[in-house]
Amino acid sequence: MATPTGVKLTDREDIAKRLLRGSAKASYDPLVEIDWDAPLEDKWGMRPERVSIHGTPLWDRLTEEQQRRLSRLEFASIMTTGIWFETILMQMLVRHAYHNDPTTQHVQYAYTEIADECRHTVMFAKAVQKLGWHTHKLDPLAFHLGRLCRTFAHGPLIFAGALFVEEILDRLQREVVKDDSVEPLVRATSRIHVVEEARHMRYAREEFARDWQNRGPIDKAYSRIALGLIAYFSATRLVNPKVYAEVGLDPREAARAARHNAGYVRSKTDLAGKVVGTLSTAGAISGLGAYFWRRAGLLGTSSRGHDPR
Repeated sequence: MATPTGVKLTDREDIAKRLLRGSAKASYDPLVEIDWDAPLEDKWGMRPERVSIHGTPLWDRLTEEQQRRLSRLEFASIMTTGIWFETILMQMLVRHAYHNDPTTQHVQYAYTEIADECRHTVMFAKAVQKLGWHTHKLDPLAFHLGRLCRTFAHGPLIFAGALFVEEILDRLQREVVKDDSVEPLVRATSRIHVVEEARHMRYAREEFARDWQNRGPIDKAYSRIALGLIAYFSATRLVNPKVYAEVGLDPREAARAARHNAGYVRSKTDLAGKVVGTLSTAGAISGLGAYFWRRAGLLGTSSRGHDPR
């Protein structure tokens, strides 16, 4: 069945059955699969073009060793934001399962995804520590908005929000998996996450499309604004400004340079391109909601970034 989202839906129980079978065949325990005792090799944490201040005078001021360290710290910061969102997502999925029949394969897959996300959260936390960073509570506004989101988000928001965060991480991690210049720890954690998140994204994409088409205009208007806020607070908290101090930069100056860095805006737009296309086709990005997507630098040339040079 075709939908306004452009997603071809399959039978709900049939796709859940396939996803459960896939989980049984290809699920990983990061505590076993990854050598956590192996030392870091002083390689990149991600492609240098993905670093928030790449291409700015501040970037040129750093030695290559400092640049590599900053790339690892920024990737660790992104993982920390991933922990924040996946913790919210697990709570929303539990609430989703609570209101549905646990004997259905659809709900059983929701529980399976929760188990996956628990392992991913532990994996990210250990990787953050290994990369020389630390998990941290987000600023009070984002922290408390996250609490509201986990409590009041309904079907479309649960799955559209999950799709947004997961697809951005997926795109970033697929780049590093086969890149020998990237730290082996980053590649190992990314490989596990990419395999398991492919199932999560299929689940979220279909659930969003199925739910969205049945919502009325008022519900959709509310969802567009709430989704815009989710996108804004996720995308603007990817890099904690404190990472800049670790390589000798002034956090405020570097955060300002990143915010106005056209290259970084293009990078975020690129990473979000697929999910923006999916949600835009569905009509889930428009009006006031689109304003927040634009402010976060996720809608291309209309965003506020400019070349700092």
